[in-house]
Amino acid sequence: MQRLKSDTFGTIDRDGERVIRDTRAARPFARALARHLLRRECRALIHLAGSGIDGIPKLLASDRDTLTRAWIEGSPMHLAKPRDPSYFTAALRLLRRLHAAGVLHNDLAKETNWLVTPDGRPALVDFQLSSIARRRGALARARGHDDLRHLLKHKRTYLPERLTAREKRVLARRSVVSRVWMSTAKPVYLFVTRRMLRWRDREGAGDR
Repeated sequence: MQRLKSDTFGTIDRDGERVIRDTRAARPFARALARHLLRRECRALIHLAGSGIDGIPKLLASDRDTLTRAWIEGSPMHLAKPRDPSYFTAALRLLRRLHAAGVLHNDLAKETNWLVTPDGRPALVDFQLSSIARRRGALARARGHDDLRHLLKHKRTYLPERLTAREKRVLARRSVVSRVWMSTAKPVYLFVTRRMLRWRDREGAGDR
């Protein structure tokens, strides 16, 4: 068993080809939230089961306190630094298939949630903040736009010369959800995660 991560919300271990998220080690004040996030990830992975989408984790087992999924071999984006245009083409295709299946990731600003597999293809992990869109309403479209915008921000970091005119327009337009988040909730989030919990932007890079 290899410990990948230990924080306020519990532990993440690798056992061969399995990854086990365990909330029993969460701090008492965070245990309810840790379980809530685990349930969100579980619902998303159950919803995606049978979708045939490559590059997403396969759920193996779950209960109130733990979630076990398949390990995905790959390096986090900030370590792999993908500069092959085909990676971002495939990442866009993966994101579109995810949205078509009705799942919004909602946490794609983190480079640690994007993997580069040994054959140079994209994969996604950490669906704790994901949501299932039963209808393509205004909120779902806004969150989908933000997922896309976050992917394009990464493309701008590693391959800025390959951004299309349309992609630049997407980057320039934040959704209403994003604007509200930036002006209200994000300052509180940053205070709690960085000042109180001592997290960093690339926390959890080993969780694959």
